[in-house]
Amino acid sequence: MKKLQPPRDLIEALGETYELLLENALKKAKQSGVTMHQIMAVVRGHAVALHKFSDDEAIKPEAYMKRDLVDAAQYLDKTGKKLEGWLGFDAALIKREFWEYFAEAADQTTIELNQLSWQAQDAGYHSGELVGLGTLVCDQCGEKMQFHKPARIPSCPKCNNAHFHRQRFE
Repeated sequence: MKKLQPPRDLIEALGETYELLLENALKKAKQSGVTMHQIMAVVRGHAVALHKFSDDEAIKPEAYMKRDLVDAAQYLDKTGKKLEGWLGFDAALIKREFWEYFAEAADQTTIELNQLSWQAQDAGYHSGELVGLGTLVCDQCGEKMQFHKPARIPSCPKCNNAHFHRQRFE
């Protein structure tokens, strides 16, 4: 298990927890045969204890990751294309190890997609939330923002809008 460095702020801590949660959930799912989505809550408890999050903050990395993975899995399922197309930028810009975990988790999520109790079909992205990686497009003006690692979604730099959707390459 990775050791977390002391974060500089809450969003950095949430981003580190997102990465740790992804890596550990995937490893435990492989070992136990249980779906990674079922394991996330258990792993989340270990990860958030390291940062001493509040109850409200503790559920955010898991929810954001599930949203990203379901969105990526739906892209894979609907298009049959490689996951790099979902990103909207060159995958080489992402830390290799994180990309490998994310891609494998997205493949696993594609398999598990029908078993998920929640749907992310209409899940939008909003400023202030955490996103794992990819390209988001402003719902109001079409401005694109790229995320190469987990980060807080800012308001649109062009029009200050707070609502976004994932860029699609179909």
